[in-house]
Amino acid sequence: MKETSKVRKIAFVGDHLPRKCGIATFSSDLLAAVAAAHPQSQCFSVSVNDIKGGYEYPEVVRFEIEEQDLSSYLRAADFLNISNVDIVCLQHEFGIFGGPAGGHILALLRELRMPVVTTLHTVLKEPKADQRRVMQELISLSTKLVVMAERGRQMLLEIYQAPPAKIDLIPHGIPDVGFVDPTYFKDQFGVEGKVVLLTFGLLSPNKGIECVLHALPDIVAEFPDVVYIVLGATHPNELREHGEAYRLSLEILAKKNKIEKNVIFYNQFVDLENLTEFIGAADLYITPYLNEAQITSGTLAYAFGSGKAVVSTPYWHAAELLAEDRGVLAPFGDAQAMAREVIGLLRDDARRNAMRKSAYRIGRDMIWSNVARQYMRSFELSRLEGAPLSRKSVAIKTLDQKPRELPELKLSHLSRMTDSTGVFQHALFSIPTFSEG
Repeated sequence: MKETSKVRKIAFVGDHLPRKCGIATFSSDLLAAVAAAHPQSQCFSVSVNDIKGGYEYPEVVRFEIEEQDLSSYLRAADFLNISNVDIVCLQHEFGIFGGPAGGHILALLRELRMPVVTTLHTVLKEPKADQRRVMQELISLSTKLVVMAERGRQMLLEIYQAPPAKIDLIPHGIPDVGFVDPTYFKDQFGVEGKVVLLTFGLLSPNKGIECVLHALPDIVAEFPDVVYIVLGATHPNELREHGEAYRLSLEILAKKNKIEKNVIFYNQFVDLENLTEFIGAADLYITPYLNEAQITSGTLAYAFGSGKAVVSTPYWHAAELLAEDRGVLAPFGDAQAMAREVIGLLRDDARRNAMRKSAYRIGRDMIWSNVARQYMRSFELSRLEGAPLSRKSVAIKTLDQKPRELPELKLSHLSRMTDSTGVFQHALFSIPTFSEG
């Protein structure tokens, strides 16, 4: 059902597809979901480029920021102000913005004349000094803060003393897919008759894939028809710095463990349609991440909301989402425990299917149309709360209140008048000459 709103123009600031990045995917999906639910509202993107020349963006990207160029953040603020934007929805992750701890984004926010709703994709438990400084100002400059897990809310309150009224808890959005038997999709990937384990996402060493490869020999010993699919291209940052070294090390490990016939590496950044089919084919989904400090996982949200039984390490988002037997947790880096939990679920069809049904039922609240509705509610409240601030921010000042603004100093004329001898003092003709100067 389409809804009406007084928020007419919304700018989503972060990054955007086709950049290969989890936040780019999230930003693109959120923008599309809000635009679909509120067609009377104009939605567009201001995207940050991490490579020279940027990307072949769709038309919805109206302005591009160069990650390390501070002046481009200020130009983006000017663009947003003159475009009469009602709400800026910022996707925040320290690593996608330039400056110390991604602090360049603050220069943009300080100049804005409209309310800002900031989605925090990372909340650090033990921030460094510059990270804390950036976060504290980000909290101050935002009208609303969105987190995707209760743990994030608690950390904002306890570690950063964020005002409770500023914080909205909105789950990570997911596509709306049917609850299907995995057998339905297996033949199109050539894994019919197999028990499919799946991990997907951009590949990098913190994903813990090697832990599953160490667990696999024990799993295969009991379930010889198991195949483990690792779906996703190597993360662009990893690729730029180390090439495919990590992926090759995983392939070497699989051969060493004699499980080559049980592992598929699918080295592509797949679109949403293919992704939902891969997830559909999975009997079990595995997130073996190595770092506890992950407050949000889009891959986990997608798989869980699609009705998958999940085995995961207990990073923050997983520990919260999979509590009360909605999934299974195994300790970080513990291959034996991982094998034990996977085998336990594969043996117990009743428990596995109960998990699937519970996950799918909870996932209905996470579909993008519901998430878009919650974001729009946050936008509406921010517009009302931010109106006095917006009016105040555009107030003009008399000369005695405003520092004198001098033009930028230019010395190009001195350069033209100078050679190895020094500066010419005068000339009889329009062009200085040695004989006259």
